[in-house]
Amino acid sequence: MANYQELANLVWNVADDVLRGLFKPHEYGDITLPFLVLRRLDCILTEDDRKDKAIETYNRYKDKMREELLPQVILNETKSSFYNTSQYDLSRLKADPNNIRLNFSNYLNGFSKDVRDIIENFNLDQFIDRLDKNNRLFIFCDKFTEVDLHPDQVDNHTMGQVFEELLRRFSEMSNETSGEHYTPRDVVRLLVSLLFAEHREEARGQGVIRSIFDPCCGTGGMLTIGKDYFREQINPDAEVRLLGQELNPQTYAICKSDMLITGENPDDIQLGSCLSGDGFQGERFDYMITNPPFGVSWKSDETAVKSEAGTAGGRFAAGTPRSSDGALLFLQHMLSKMESRGSRVGIVLNGSPMFTGDAGSGESNIRKWIIENDWLECIIALPDKLFFNTSIATYIWILTNRKLERRRGKIQLINGAEFFESMKRNLGDKSVFISDSHMERLVDIYTNFEECEHSKIYPNEFFGYTKVIVERPLVEKRDVLGEEKEFVVKDKKGNPKPDTALREDERIPFAEDIDGYFRREIKPHLPDSWMDRKKDKIGYEINFNRYFYRHTPLRSPREIADEMRALEQANEGLLRDVLELVSEG
Repeated sequence: MANYQELANLVWNVADDVLRGLFKPHEYGDITLPFLVLRRLDCILTEDDRKDKAIETYNRYKDKMREELLPQVILNETKSSFYNTSQYDLSRLKADPNNIRLNFSNYLNGFSKDVRDIIENFNLDQFIDRLDKNNRLFIFCDKFTEVDLHPDQVDNHTMGQVFEELLRRFSEMSNETSGEHYTPRDVVRLLVSLLFAEHREEARGQGVIRSIFDPCCGTGGMLTIGKDYFREQINPDAEVRLLGQELNPQTYAICKSDMLITGENPDDIQLGSCLSGDGFQGERFDYMITNPPFGVSWKSDETAVKSEAGTAGGRFAAGTPRSSDGALLFLQHMLSKMESRGSRVGIVLNGSPMFTGDAGSGESNIRKWIIENDWLECIIALPDKLFFNTSIATYIWILTNRKLERRRGKIQLINGAEFFESMKRNLGDKSVFISDSHMERLVDIYTNFEECEHSKIYPNEFFGYTKVIVERPLVEKRDVLGEEKEFVVKDKKGNPKPDTALREDERIPFAEDIDGYFRREIKPHLPDSWMDRKKDKIGYEINFNRYFYRHTPLRSPREIADEMRALEQANEGLLRDVLELVSEG
């Protein structure tokens, strides 16, 4: 089998050789990736002469039955999920270089409907015309015929890796933001391992049917890895349905082509934003996994999101985060699709969903909704520099509406920041990876559900607090018989009037008695203060780093003095060397 890095290098060189000077580097991926898909499809259609069978079947029946009936007949005859009835493919186009543009269109139109939908979302026409006008369309087709993508040489797993490696490189050339990143395979494998770590026994045996859903599915890597893991580690006989939605037309097209090629249902992949246009409205899923974009605005979805946020039972009724980061909206969308019999959710997030937003804010209310429903099972901190296009600190959240008895009412936090190995060569911002042994260790810590150096377990209430408003009286200074004195300003009822300039808030943990806390911690320092309990707000926050903080003792004065003396001696030696050089000169 071919190595995915070698294949990616080969395709990269083809793009660079042919497209340089004619297209801007950030456009390379828009042209190259569709051709990669076309070449893969061509190589598959050469198996068992499927292409020739499709052409023969089409010619035999085209005048004998209605046009809408022909596709199913051709699919049955070729025993395939797609076909092409044109006499051309990328190799056969070389036979007539003078008519390459016309024949190329004939070739694309010869594909079955699912493939044509994929090609349309690549928006190839504008690039094909430019290639043709500059006499490079023939060369580009010719170059791709040198890349052998036959399934005997490149299996589906490797093909997925080639797509993702090229996407990563092209995204770097496009100067994509940190939110537009692709999930490394080691992160996906860890996420999938954690997702399937519990409730495994009931998924074994005959007749098991399960669904895996990704609302930000990209090229579909999480879905296919999820299915492979389930089949290999849990139940090889299970029927596993893969479903996803993707906003970007290009990555949607790649994902859909992959589903088509691997025998999945390509109609289970939907195009568009899942926030403003749920492609699976009313459906529920057994397993859900995703890596939504980090720190990306949801303003384009605002109207639809706020409409559901204001509707009882709507997907976003728990609250809406600030418009600059929609991560918690994706999580709410997934939680709305949990099966009543029990679902498991795994999501990759940055740090802000754990603590952004004060009590009463959208973020805090969403955390409150999740924790008070006892859905949050575990949060795992990942190592730094783990992703291709961002060095942001990242975390995996595992959630379920069917916790094991021992986990009920509790949340486990795992610090996995030290579980990594350095890479021999950086890939963009990615300089470390999670090895198999580290992955196994993290899953063991999770399933053991015990406290240790890397694991903390807290009751749900630990993360909640009451925000109370502490007020002090408004004081006026008046002249009394030539002496300036302070007087408390009172309202019409004779109560002290609060001074808004001295109004403060205090976060009191749920574990504390509020009145007792006030008497002990506040009253001694502000004896004239009181609490306005009508303004109480409930908040939830997960300050992950605080729980794993390690105190580093200060060095002793003797150690510092010894170090200073050593530095002084070194500097004296350096000064002598400089003076000797000057005198010799």
